[in-house]
Amino acid sequence: MATLPIFPLATVLMPGAKLPLQIFEPRYVQLLQDLLGGQDERPPVFGVVAIREGFEVGDDAVRALHPIGCGALLTQAAALEGERFFIVSEGTDRFHLDGVDATAGTPYATARVTWLTEADGADGSRLEALATALRTELAAFGTALGKEPEPAELPTDPRMLAYAVPDVVSLDVADRQRLLECTDTASRLRLGLQLVRRENEFAATLGAVAPPALPPFGLN
Repeated sequence: MATLPIFPLATVLMPGAKLPLQIFEPRYVQLLQDLLGGQDERPPVFGVVAIREGFEVGDDAVRALHPIGCGALLTQAAALEGERFFIVSEGTDRFHLDGVDATAGTPYATARVTWLTEADGADGSRLEALATALRTELAAFGTALGKEPEPAELPTDPRMLAYAVPDVVSLDVADRQRLLECTDTASRLRLGLQLVRRENEFAATLGAVAPPALPPFGLN
């Protein structure tokens, strides 16, 4: 078990994904300062957890969080006007949210977390076959969208390919959270296949598809 600063958001961060944010709430400005000030002792990593009930802004706006989140490594930070900051982070590993650490004494939430390992799954021998099928479905979706992803744009590693599905297909928070919560790579690849095939069926039926969402800019 470890402790981690937590940033609740109305989105789901995946391992390997980039997350740009504008920060202005004093508690999250303090979080940024603490991350930057502690780089000599530890990597500037915080946790992103999707909000299950509530909103991003306000001291009591968040009422419930999802149980699985993703570590975010701070990679860029720039000061803007009016005590605002622009940061970019990258998803690292998943964690289970064990509970809020009430003794941390920080203005932002600090939580007890358990970092999660990534197993291949019961169908570990079929990872490459599942990944190939997923690449085929993603390419078909790209064709329907009018912009087929180049092979070089998709991760070659099956684990990261499963996490990259929301980069190509527009998924809501619930579907993104389902992907994040899969306990192994094979399960995540299978779910990714189901979601992309569903969207391809929508495209064939409706003659139109929604483009993938742009990277979210949180209000914080």
